[in-house]
Amino acid sequence: MRVAIVEDDTHVGQLMCLWLEEAGHKTQLFMTGQVFLKAMARESFDLVLLDWMLPDTTGDKLLEWLRQHVDWRLPVIFTTSRDTEEDIVQGLTLGADDYITKPVRRNEFLARVLAVTRRLHEDQAQTVLNLPPYEVDTGTRVVRLHGEMVELTQKEFELALFLFRNAGKVLSRGHILESVWGKSSDLNTRTVDTHVSRLRTKLALLPENGWRLNAIYNHGYRLETLETERDAVSLTS
Repeated sequence: MRVAIVEDDTHVGQLMCLWLEEAGHKTQLFMTGQVFLKAMARESFDLVLLDWMLPDTTGDKLLEWLRQHVDWRLPVIFTTSRDTEEDIVQGLTLGADDYITKPVRRNEFLARVLAVTRRLHEDQAQTVLNLPPYEVDTGTRVVRLHGEMVELTQKEFELALFLFRNAGKVLSRGHILESVWGKSSDLNTRTVDTHVSRLRTKLALLPENGWRLNAIYNHGYRLETLETERDAVSLTS
C-alpha cells in the first residue's frame, strides 16, 4: 500500500514512516501542504495521513481539496494534537475516515490504519470481477471479453486486475509500477507505458466495448467506463 504522510514534525513523520514500512507499506513524507499538492499532480496513493496544523496551510483545507479533486474512496486519516470533541467531529464531518490524536502510539496507529483500509482488502478478496463485457477471474488468472478468454502474460493479467480494481481512479505510473512489478531498480515507468499499450489492444478497451483507458498527461492512467461518463453528462445537462 502507498501511503502519503503530510506532517511537519520530522520526528513524528519519520516514526510513522518507519512503522508503516515495517508493516510492509511504501511511504512518502511531505513537510508542507504545497509540496504535497504538487506531488498529487503526478502521484497517487492508497492512503493519506494528514496533520492539521502545517506551516503553509491546514489539514482541513487539504482534506477539502482532496475530496473535491480526488476519488472519494481515497482513505484519509487525521493525525493531530487537536484532541477536543469539537475538533474530532469537525474532522470526521469534513470527510476524514478516522482521527488519531497525538502522541501517536504504534499499535493503535497501525490498528486504525488497518481498520480504515480493510475495505480495500475486502474489495481485493473478490474472486471474480464482473465488469461487462469483461470478467476478471483471480482464481484462474483469466480475463474474458464477451465470454471469450483473452490471452495475457502474467504481468499483463496483474496490470489488468490492478486497473479494473481501481477503475475510475487516476493512477500514477510510479504507483502502477510499484503495485504490479514491485520495487526494482531495473525498471522504469516506460515499462508501464509499454504494457498499458499492449493491454489496451489485447482487451480492446475501446468505446464500442464501453471502456476507455486514458493517459493522463504528466501523471499516469485512468481506466473508466463510458457509462460513468454518460451519467456525468446527464447530471450536468
